[in-house]
Amino acid sequence: MGSIWELDYYSRPILDENKKKVWEVLICETPLGISTKTDSLFRYAKYCPSSTVNSVWLQTALQEAMDKAEKAPVKIRFFRRQMNNMITKACENIGIPAQPSRKTLALNQWLEQRMEQVYPLEVGFQGGSNVSVRLDAPLPQRLPDALEGQQLGFVTLKADDFADMPEWNIDFGEAFPLELAGIEPNTNIPGVLVFDRRALPIAAWMSGLELAWLKFDNSKQGRLLLETGATESWILANIKNPQMRTEAVNFEQAKQKANGVHFIGIQSDPNSESFAGFWLLREV
Repeated sequence: MGSIWELDYYSRPILDENKKKVWEVLICETPLGISTKTDSLFRYAKYCPSSTVNSVWLQTALQEAMDKAEKAPVKIRFFRRQMNNMITKACENIGIPAQPSRKTLALNQWLEQRMEQVYPLEVGFQGGSNVSVRLDAPLPQRLPDALEGQQLGFVTLKADDFADMPEWNIDFGEAFPLELAGIEPNTNIPGVLVFDRRALPIAAWMSGLELAWLKFDNSKQGRLLLETGATESWILANIKNPQMRTEAVNFEQAKQKANGVHFIGIQSDPNSESFAGFWLLREV
């Protein structure tokens, strides 16, 4: 699998000499794998005058980034829905698919770091501005009938258990270095395992989504939701059993203690030693 990039193209809390917002493109490589060294991943940043904000300028910047990286990514993730048309057009013009996604952990961390350490040093910095975007909660939809798992369970692993993840037998999946979330080795990482004899097609379908995170809706419905892409939400399970609801609530509490980190695994049965799918996730 080739590299994946995360991209943000938006105004920053900086005014130019004409009192216009300065824009910026940020591009960073997605860390693929639990053991990836984040300090070795590709990064590219370039300011853009407000007068030249368009897909042509962004396309030129993308080409410059690829020249510097000496390789092209297989896809580019972005989280700002309001920039969808401009980013998609620029990426299409250079032959790279653009994917709306909430799985931009490295980019989010970089944005926070630049907000604290870079932008305040720039002439024209305007304090109090926030470079992030809070998305509205999407309306949950049902999973296709053929993809609903027969059984699920809530489980917990220690963070240092993931050190062996590169050796696990996994058909579809994705992970990230736990250092991105500030996780200590003894932290409990909660997760959900889905068991079904059709584990492989379920995992294959999930691999075509931009999995963001799991969330338990502890309302009357008691729904375990799978958030994907920039705006999609799926009902993974309706949890009515009181004991299972307690486990689901505990899952949410453990997730918060783990800085939002959790996982979902797909297996054919509880005795299987392999995973049709396994994704390490983080709610932000």
